[in-house]
Amino acid sequence: MTTEITGNFPLTARIEADLPPAAWTGRVDGHGVEHLRWHQAIRGYEPGATGSRCALIGFASDEGVRRNKGRPGAAAGPEALRGALASMALAAPLDVEDAGTIAVTDADLEAGQVRLGRAVTAALDSGRLPVVLGGGHEVAFGTYSGVAASRLRRTRPRLGILNLDAHFDLRDEPIPSSGTPFRQILEVERQAGTPCRYDVVGISQPSNTMALFDTAHRLGVRYLLDEECGAMDYGRVDDFVADLLDSVDLLYLTVDLDVLPAAVAPGVSAPAAYGVPLEIIQRVSDRVTISGKLAAVDIAELNPSLDIDSRTARTAARLIHRIVTRHTPVSSGYGT
Repeated sequence: MTTEITGNFPLTARIEADLPPAAWTGRVDGHGVEHLRWHQAIRGYEPGATGSRCALIGFASDEGVRRNKGRPGAAAGPEALRGALASMALAAPLDVEDAGTIAVTDADLEAGQVRLGRAVTAALDSGRLPVVLGGGHEVAFGTYSGVAASRLRRTRPRLGILNLDAHFDLRDEPIPSSGTPFRQILEVERQAGTPCRYDVVGISQPSNTMALFDTAHRLGVRYLLDEECGAMDYGRVDDFVADLLDSVDLLYLTVDLDVLPAAVAPGVSAPAAYGVPLEIIQRVSDRVTISGKLAAVDIAELNPSLDIDSRTARTAARLIHRIVTRHTPVSSGYGT
């Protein structure tokens, strides 16, 4: 399978979303900073504005999941994530923008990934952290395309991709899906002759065939199995993440919620029988976001129709909250 990054990614802050952001609503305890919640802090995306910490970009797609023979429903993920974020309390004022949603129709996946890439590039080139709300894990190729086309990538060529996931998503299929994005990415990087490292935390051995492990080894993918990421394995996980951060100039973090135990994240296409504890996933996210190298992040595979009491959406929102509120911009970190 050969995939190319198509489309032109202009150096502009303008984001063209298919769906404009809806009004954010939530609990109101007061209007002072001491009562501040996400829905009171969020504003619509303004291309010429300055000072924004990040831009939320929805990617409403489950076409990749459908192609990968998974359970559809992830297209509703962006709005569920916004809903879970809305009433979260803030410890300090926060300047965050909502840029709307890229909406993918059945036959429109590749075009939707191009549109997402343009949006991610626009956010990055205007100094914002793009936080992409998926959507199936086909979101990854769109987010990556935007990072690859950004000015940051031209000045910081060594790209690292950290995937928190039970699956490698390295399938070699004639039609791209939620199971192929990192194979696509590595092929694009190989063709371009650019340095790119792909690491995974949380791989489930029973969920990946020997062929996929062989592919990972051949492509130089580093990984930790889910059973190597238990509550007592902080040191091992810390060393794994530190090694990646030390070897790259720029990092893209992608979180597939099926990396978490099914009891924590039931609302995904493929719930994990084992999974990685939430405290480990949170610890990894914390280390990455304060590193000064995190350029983009996306959340994948939330399926609200399969969720229980919005458990998965709330967990994902908590991770987004910590990443955004603790983030050290690339321009201010040791990656400069």
